[in-house]
Amino acid sequence: MSFLSAALDRVKPSATIAVTDKARQLKAEGRNVIGLGAGEPDFDTPANIKLAAVHAIEAGKTKYTAVDGIAELKQAIIAKFQRDNELTYQPNQIIVGTGGKQVLYNALMATINPGDEVVIPAPYWVSYPEMVALAGGEPVPVICTAEFGFKLQPEALERAITPKTKWIILNSPSNPTGAAYTRAELKALTDVLVKHPHVWVMTDDMYEHLIYDEFEFTTPAQVEPKLFDRTLTVNGVSKAYCMTGWRIGYAGGPAQLIKAMATIQSQSTSNPSSISQWAAVEALNGPQGFIEANNKVFKQRRDLVVAMLNQASGIDCPRPEGAFYVYPSCAGAIGKTTPSGKTLETDEDFVTELLEAEGVAVVHGSAFGLGPAFRISYATKTADLEEACKRIQRFCGSLR
Repeated sequence: MSFLSAALDRVKPSATIAVTDKARQLKAEGRNVIGLGAGEPDFDTPANIKLAAVHAIEAGKTKYTAVDGIAELKQAIIAKFQRDNELTYQPNQIIVGTGGKQVLYNALMATINPGDEVVIPAPYWVSYPEMVALAGGEPVPVICTAEFGFKLQPEALERAITPKTKWIILNSPSNPTGAAYTRAELKALTDVLVKHPHVWVMTDDMYEHLIYDEFEFTTPAQVEPKLFDRTLTVNGVSKAYCMTGWRIGYAGGPAQLIKAMATIQSQSTSNPSSISQWAAVEALNGPQGFIEANNKVFKQRRDLVVAMLNQASGIDCPRPEGAFYVYPSCAGAIGKTTPSGKTLETDEDFVTELLEAEGVAVVHGSAFGLGPAFRISYATKTADLEEACKRIQRFCGSLR
């Protein structure tokens, strides 16, 4: 009998973490590697937020807190939801976790029974189906092709819903594609969901503020108030506030669900870092102007990467509305042969050979549920992005 849990048989390691670790290893061996795998802003955490953490330490705010977050942070989150999303919550409808990932995981662990289904538009963030599987549920991927901007269509959603459907997970702007739903596109989906009162909505809005070209962000419970009582709206400070390592995520939702999630958290990690919570209070309540300044840089990088990748032989790169990812198709390279004689049969072959030949680390699209493609994070120095795209052009040009 195996010592390890059978639950591990249902779960794959994170492909994004794997490629980041591989790039780090090659760098340590002296290779010139440009890592474009991690979804992490290269900008530093703003000084006022860091200073709030220092003040918290100096004031002795280093003890355990309430499991689900300090009152001051809950109030800052309530104010944020009202200000940005026109959503009204009470403190017992808010939970703070150790990153958005823990909040999502707690919600699934608190609600999924064996056989419950969770609809997940694909391409998806690699962790969604794995967390559903760990909770004992059945992920139901729904393919969303580039033809429809990688966005779930209402007819496809209707087909995917069964009596066993417990949740749908929506992520806009998306990791890995950067696709973002307009208000009209969301309304078409919420119209379907209103007709199925047994289906709950989990919306991951982590990239809410990372949008370009005057795109207007909306979230499902804002678009359709009838869904408010069965929607968990998840967000955090990691991406827009350049606080990935601080590990603060949060959610607003029905009080009964939030209480259940807090019970899970109380028996796993207890409260998130007290110091990070105080930094997050300053992040949400303090000056917001740096977000727009950072977005100008991200937009320039997006446009650079899209233009250069579309000049690479066999690559087709759509222009995303938000986040800091592009999701180009490499279908035109599949079946070709590298100078070393390796035939590229899959997108995983493509990214493996790209790393070996040119030292560019990207993540294969099949890990996100739709290939042949690959994901690039352009949340890195512009000079590195330009050099990486030149290497990709050279690699693609070498294929026969």
